[in-house]
Amino acid sequence: MGLELTWVALAASLMMGLGGACLFIFAVKRDYFRNFEDVKYQVFWSDLEEMVDQGKGDEPDRPEEKHERGSQTR
Repeated sequence: MGLELTWVALAASLMMGLGGACLFIFAVKRDYFRNFEDVKYQVFWSDLEEMVDQGKGDEPDRPEEKHERGSQTR
């Protein structure tokens, strides 16, 4: 039983590896790995715009100090 399970696991891992290699070859042939820089900057700037939009008017209020320096009682 243990040896059969090992062969099944080995066959499954080999098939997944071959599937990944086939997907990689398909992507290379279809030019999916071209112009990475454009996509990187599109994602970067869209994330930056979202952060700026969320930050407008959402600044937390600073708690006011109850005692000024030197006037604290001990």
